[in-house]
Parts: sequence; structure tokens; C-alpha cells
Amino acid sequence: METRVEQFFTQAASKVAAFAGRAGAFVLAVAFIILWGVSGPLFHYSDTWQLVVNTATTIVTFLMVFLIQNSQNRDSASMQAKLDEMIRVLKEARNDFIGLEHMSDVEIEKVRSKIEEEGAEREGDDAETVAEPLGNAQTGTPSQLAAP
Repeated sequence: METRVEQFFTQAASKVAAFAGRAGAFVLAVAFIILWGVSGPLFHYSDTWQLVVNTATTIVTFLMVFLIQNSQNRDSASMQAKLDEMIRVLKEARNDFIGLEHMSDVEIEKVRSKIEEEGAEREGDDAETVAEPLGNAQTGTPSQLAAP
């Protein structure tokens, strides 16, 4: 169960990420930079004047990294869940692909290569040919998918 802090962070991250991706956020950032640039003569282009924009941009960048990563993680997890459900309910789909995202990069690359090889081999085959499972179809685990 999510804690209140996690719920708050999820809601805040969603709202900030949604705003940051809009044209209004870009216009606001450009306006801030123009205002800062125009104020330069007023502050005699001092070190403090430069420090203000450097500090502000560093803080915003630092926080945005976490908010955007959170948003991408949630999007990726929900997409994986949807794809897993589609694989699960389609008779022709291979259950071995469920949970594939939990494999290492090397294992995933092996699976991708094997699928491409299958595609090249079956290019001339009848479209109704049902693919044979690559892993353990009963458990849905990608046991043989990454085999060399």
C-alpha cells in the first residue's frame, strides 16, 4: 500500500511533468531568462546576478530529473502491464514474453536477435503458422528465450 508521501509525490510528479511538457512552461522559462537578461544592467552584471540564474536553473534541473524519471517509470510499468495482459489473453501470443523487461540487457538483446532470425526464416511461410514457444509456456517464464 502506498504511503501518503508516495501518493503526494506521485500526484505532484504527474502534475509537474504534465505542465513541464506544455508550451506554457517553455514560454515561462523563456520569459524568466529574458527578465533575467534585461535586469543585468540594473545589477551591473554582478556575480550575484549571474549566481541567481545559475542557482535557479541548477535547482530546477535537479528536481526535474527525479520528477521526469518517476513519470517515465510509471508510464513504462503501466505499458508493460498492458502488454503482459494482451499477451496473456491472446491464444497465439507466447506467454514467455511476459516479464521480459526483468531480464538483463544482454538477455533481451539475445531474445531480440532470435525473434529477428525467426522473422527472416518465416518470411515466406504462411501467415497463419503458429509460432512455437521459446520458453516454458506453462509457467510463462522466459526460460529458453535468452539461450545462445
